[in-house]
Amino acid sequence: MLNHSFLAACGLTLMAATAHAHATLEQAEATVGATTKITLRVPHGCEGEATHTVRIEIPEGFYAVKPMPKPGWALETEIGAYETPYDNHGTMMTEGVRAVVWSGGDLADAHYDEFVLRGSVGKQFDGGEVIYFPAVQTCANGVADWTDTSGAPDVPNPAPKLTLVAADGADAHAHAGHAGHGMADKVTLGALEITAPAAAATLPNQPVAGGFVTITNTGAEDDVLVGASSAVAGRIEVHEMAMEGDVMKMRALAEGLAVPAGETVTLKPGGYHIMFMDLAGPMEAGTSAEVELEFRDAGKVVVTFPVKPRDEIGAGGHAHGGHGHSGHEGN
Repeated sequence: MLNHSFLAACGLTLMAATAHAHATLEQAEATVGATTKITLRVPHGCEGEATHTVRIEIPEGFYAVKPMPKPGWALETEIGAYETPYDNHGTMMTEGVRAVVWSGGDLADAHYDEFVLRGSVGKQFDGGEVIYFPAVQTCANGVADWTDTSGAPDVPNPAPKLTLVAADGADAHAHAGHAGHGMADKVTLGALEITAPAAAATLPNQPVAGGFVTITNTGAEDDVLVGASSAVAGRIEVHEMAMEGDVMKMRALAEGLAVPAGETVTLKPGGYHIMFMDLAGPMEAGTSAEVELEFRDAGKVVVTFPVKPRDEIGAGGHAHGGHGHSGHEGN
């Protein structure tokens, strides 16, 4: 039989740990220039009371925020101006979400829950910098606030935080807008290294264009490029060109493009490529397109695709007319 003193000591230890548990983020790090998800973990209420409202402030430099709704909770956002405009897929953002509030819930003190949002980390940061997301829980007769952004050890109410990691080869202080200026040689997302992005300049009235990039998986687990999006195109698909008998055919990869562990996958003319479809306008050489690549496991990252002359990236001899894009020339 267990000793009663031992059980009492364990109970006191558990109570102490619960009483001092802080609201924190599930994620410890985020990459500069990348889109990331953050998850606020709420471990207890206010001195035993249930939490009915959770508010999280968005730090300067974290933009294009989208919160996740929670069943049983009302969701509100507070909009405010940014100190610095941000290029969000070709659209300059001067204001956005500065705080998110979930209210009307009933999170008992004995229970745990998570509150989720996503956003992008501005390119003005350096690796190693820390950004804070002050949070406040409101209960019937009190609050539990997690708003201390001093970074000092052992404060009773530390704000949830992220440590930023520089994208390898990136100019962390540049806001890419035009090819050749401030664009990263390599973008990293977890174990993935993304290099040599490029898009083929279009011909007059051409509604599609080809995009190319090299993806290296340095990790031990396979991943999949499952999709992409950009303000320059109504939709983007990942395509494959391959010989079937004596005929070159093209098809969309409905399940995405596999990026095996320890291997490099190159999207290039005549093979795998990204297809920009329903273009918003011509893609002119010397400009660039911000493209958000989405991977099954690693998540999402924004990559700048410089637009280059078709012959410069070997695109001139790979027209799409007759290969599934009838009537349109592409990459």
